[in-house]
Formats: sequence, structure tokens, C-alpha cells
Amino acid sequence: MAKDDPKTLVSTDWLAAHLNDPDLRIFDASWYLPDMGRDGRAEYERGHIPGARYFDIDDVSDARSTLPHMAPPPEKFVSRMRAMGVGDGHQVVVYDGAGMFSAPRVWWLFRYMGKTDIAVLDGGYAKWTAEGRPTDDMPPIMRDRHITVSVQNHLIRDVTQVAHASKLRDHEILDARGPARFRGDAPEPREGLRLGHIPGSKNVHYATLLNEDGTMKDPDALRAAFDAAGVDLSKPVISSCGSGVTAAIIDLALERIGHDRHSVYDGSWSEWGMYGDLKVETGG
Repeated sequence: MAKDDPKTLVSTDWLAAHLNDPDLRIFDASWYLPDMGRDGRAEYERGHIPGARYFDIDDVSDARSTLPHMAPPPEKFVSRMRAMGVGDGHQVVVYDGAGMFSAPRVWWLFRYMGKTDIAVLDGGYAKWTAEGRPTDDMPPIMRDRHITVSVQNHLIRDVTQVAHASKLRDHEILDARGPARFRGDAPEPREGLRLGHIPGSKNVHYATLLNEDGTMKDPDALRAAFDAAGVDLSKPVISSCGSGVTAAIIDLALERIGHDRHSVYDGSWSEWGMYGDLKVETGG
């Protein structure tokens, strides 16, 4: 079991012990790819951890962008959080229905907005229910709360910055997609994207950072996973994936091993794979 840290990762035991804390706020951030055949909101409405709010990754995003669920402008984030009763001084715990898939994206987004009192529930809703812990299907009562943000621009990268890093090789660019998609041997779930990966990037499939039950590996095993992928942890890291969701699992894992020079390429392959003037590599 991972060591509890309310700024990165907490266990189901920790959450059960703190479930009735007045300053705790819980998010169900379940989100799935189209080919996974699951509906995060519908699952939330059928049952969730008591008091949990539903965090819609597609809604709390930049509506001006043509790319999927890009980080929202700070004023939109503030508006959505206030409406859900999440404010300054709250400890936030976020989980998803897959064990660990989309919840780290919300963890990263809060940190991008300067809010560090947030942790991912290790093993998510599946582990919580497997242990026979309480659930309900009632929406929580939400009262508007004041929240302030301070955008941390060092935690996000755009396509120009990633192209520069790819050329100079002064960062490790880590791709969380599956090996077949990384190599260009499997189709992308979104139409119109080229196959392959960013030149110079390395494949750290998010699943290699997790145990079979959806919990995150311990720090020694995480370091071993990065080492097996040939990652030089003396360099800063830019994480990417299909659309900036599972990339955040890499960032959470890096934070767990004390590597704090990491950022998410928000556009990820949804952006890079779209533009023919950006170089692509294939193969392993």
C-alpha cells in the first residue's frame, strides 16, 4: 500500500477515516475513451462515494479550443469550483471508476491552478467498492465557496515548446499511450490523426506505473519502470498521451518519487498528430 500523502495519493483507508471531515471535498472524475464503452456521468449517478461531486473533464475545459478538454482559463475553473462548493482551505480527493485513469488529470489541473491540497484515491472507486465501503446515489448539497487560483505555467507545455524540446533533446518527452499506438502499429481512437510519436520521445505506458488492481506502484517500482523505459531522470520531463489525460499519471508518478520538474503537453497527440508539418517517428 502506498504511503498516504494528501498532496499526491491517499489510500481507501485514509479516505474512509476522513470521510466526514467538514473540509473534505471528493470528486468523481470518471472519463473514458469512446472505445471503452463506459459513461462516467451515468456511472456516477448510479453510485458514488458519499458526498462526491462529478467533475466533468470535458466541461471544465477551454471551450475556445478545437482540441479536447484543454485546460480552462482560470476564471472558468474558479466559476465551476465555486458552484460545486470547492474553495480555499479544502482538502480535495479525486477518483475514477477505472482504478487510476482520468483522476490524475484533475490532480494536475488543480496543481496547474496553484491548488496543492489535492490527492488521487489509490485504486479508485473499484477498490473502494471491492472493500465493501459505503456508496450512495444522492447528489451532494453544494454551497458556493470562495476560491483563489495562481496559475503555474511551468506545469503546462504547448506545441511550440514541445517541438523545441524535441529538437534540442534537453527534456525527456514521455508518451503514456500503449506501445502499439506509440509505434504507429495501432489506429488512434480519434479520426484524422497520423500514426506514431513525437521524435525523440520515449514510451512509458501509464499501465507500467500501476499495479493490477489499479493502485500506483511504490516509489522503488516506479523508478524501475522509468529506468526500464530508458528515461534519464536528471532531465526535466514533458508528458504526453492521446489528449492530455493519462499523461498526468506520469506526472503523479514523478511527483511520488520526488522528481518535481515535470509538465503536461496539453494538446498531446490530438494536436501533434493532426498537423502534417510536425515530424513523426514510428517504430519502437
